[in-house]
Amino acid sequence: MWWDERVSARFRRNLQPTLTYWSVFFSFGLCIAFLGPTLLDLRCQTQSSLSQITWVFFSQQFCLLLGSCLGGVFKRTLAQSLFALFASSLAISLVFAIIPLCHNVVVLAVVMAVAGLAMGCIDTISNMQLVKIYQKDSAIFLQALHFFVGFGALLSPLIADPFLSDTNCILSNSTANASRNLPHIRKSLLPHHPGNLSHYDLPMKGMVVTHVSYAFWIMALINLPVPIAVFFLLYKERMVPCCNGSSHPLLSADELAMEARPGDKDELSTAVQRPQAARGHEDLFSCCQSKNFRGASYAYFAVHITGALVLFMTDGIVGEYSGFIYSYAVEEPLSVVHKVAGYLPSLFWGFITLGRLISIPVSYRMKPATMVFINVVGVLVTFLLLLIFSSSVVFLFVGTASLGLFLSSTFPSMLAYTEDILQYKGCATTVLVTGAGIGEMVLQLLVGSIIHEQGSYSFLVCGMIFGGLAFTFYAFLLFFHRMYPKPSSDLDATSPDKPAVTEDNGLYQR
Repeated sequence: MWWDERVSARFRRNLQPTLTYWSVFFSFGLCIAFLGPTLLDLRCQTQSSLSQITWVFFSQQFCLLLGSCLGGVFKRTLAQSLFALFASSLAISLVFAIIPLCHNVVVLAVVMAVAGLAMGCIDTISNMQLVKIYQKDSAIFLQALHFFVGFGALLSPLIADPFLSDTNCILSNSTANASRNLPHIRKSLLPHHPGNLSHYDLPMKGMVVTHVSYAFWIMALINLPVPIAVFFLLYKERMVPCCNGSSHPLLSADELAMEARPGDKDELSTAVQRPQAARGHEDLFSCCQSKNFRGASYAYFAVHITGALVLFMTDGIVGEYSGFIYSYAVEEPLSVVHKVAGYLPSLFWGFITLGRLISIPVSYRMKPATMVFINVVGVLVTFLLLLIFSSSVVFLFVGTASLGLFLSSTFPSMLAYTEDILQYKGCATTVLVTGAGIGEMVLQLLVGSIIHEQGSYSFLVCGMIFGGLAFTFYAFLLFFHRMYPKPSSDLDATSPDKPAVTEDNGLYQR
């Protein structure tokens, strides 16, 4: 195997929980990407206007952000985390099954809000639990985790595509002109930005003819094994109420000693005996309590803030680029035909998924800090070249693929790097997940408003600015990393900045 025996042993010992968290993130990806392609059919189902149906986007994104903030509430015990994941993944299956029954846009928005809360909890808890299990070795497993969300995001539009309406799915006397523009409208729909589509006459009354319900029921069935997998993990750990009992450790003492690095054995024996009362990985509101700030240095806060700002920018770029690349391509000066331009978002997400797959072995050989540096520099250079060759359709496709590759591993690499700096204390996972979610929502809305006022060329200018800011914030993070207190036996044990000994033992903690 391309990794060493120690990491391989930890993976084998934690195989079931690791695969479970990966499958839950597949559920997250399945849910995050289906709404865009199916939104016009859902508009027909609810007989609503374009401006009304885009509120469904907002309800999902806002509650996803809220769920990410609150996800850390369930970290206090393994049982709480697993029950939250079970409820969230089951909720996603139920949402897929219920969506075809929603014939009112308000009801649909509420259902999607529930899905958003479930997705936010999955995002925070899955990242937290993998970091807890693997700690210093978590980078490779986080890369795999985010590959599965990309895989799910690629699969759900493919499932939906055969069931999407080729003509307007509300039959009336005025459907002919709108039907010819239906693919263009579908690719251009974004949260709160249907203004450039308002001149298309889409009827709201008439006979509804759509088969998109079958796509949702298929996705509900595909997702159903995920909550079942979480339930089996709960059962194995004897956390199901009807099967109470003490759970045996996944590693015996002898196996634990063999798996530990030679230099860590004395440290490990202390860690195993110490109760697991380490503070950290709280929900966002608990993180902001003043009692958690007492005695902490400015570098402690700076690492959290700069790490979150890097992901605010990079995840914001993912949201705004995937959302507006089609609209940019069909406008002058490129004037790409609608059908060809429609491949750009798929190309972007395809290379994000490919990049995450490639990053799994690469992250074992390369430090997370180096990977983030390559990512942010690559994003900046790609946007610069896109601006230079802004009249080239060929380079637009090349640049889109390149941008997807460089953005693919930024989040898991930044999470692993920041957690390493903080020695798995603080609130890095919650803060970074929240910062990324805010960036994806805010920058998409900001860029949409700028494009509306300044024209399509500002799309690349905004990307260049965001890439430059991401690089700047990363430079600050490197500076604060140097300032942050390093583990040392000379540090006073009562110092709030002293990194506690990490439980790097491969044991799946309860």
